[in-house]
Amino acid sequence: MPSPHPTRSAEELLHVVESLHSMPFPRQEEKAADRWGGPGYHVMVLAQSRDFWEDRSSETVEEAEESIAADLAGLAALLTERWGAPAAVDLTPYLGFENPDPDFQAPEPMGFLCNLAGSMQVWRPPASERWVALTIGQADPEWPLQLLAAFGEGSALPG
Repeated sequence: MPSPHPTRSAEELLHVVESLHSMPFPRQEEKAADRWGGPGYHVMVLAQSRDFWEDRSSETVEEAEESIAADLAGLAALLTERWGAPAAVDLTPYLGFENPDPDFQAPEPMGFLCNLAGSMQVWRPPASERWVALTIGQADPEWPLQLLAAFGEGSALPG
């Protein structure tokens, strides 16, 4: 995993996003350090806070939230300059609670992301069949906050 926050500038994060956007999707599930993917998707941890095992005080958590949110805002501004305004995508439906099909499985990477975050910002770059998303996720209150970038085929998202 990446080192605890701070990590990279918004411009450096943009370079990472652009590189991953053009990278072919793996034919099968694979994981490499802070990046993983499979057929039709990539997910990468761009930045993360410290963990909260030892100190879960509101001051410590708030500082980490503000710092990761600032990273998200800086990168989102650069992506918006490049590709236009993002759409907000609610990840709650991908949890499957309201799906009548008992065998429902959300397509990846939404199946993973919906367990970490409630929504994501999505850009659809022109002349590309892929979408690019940013979100802040956290697996458990003691774990680090993570700025995540996700990339997928257009068919994985509605509309």
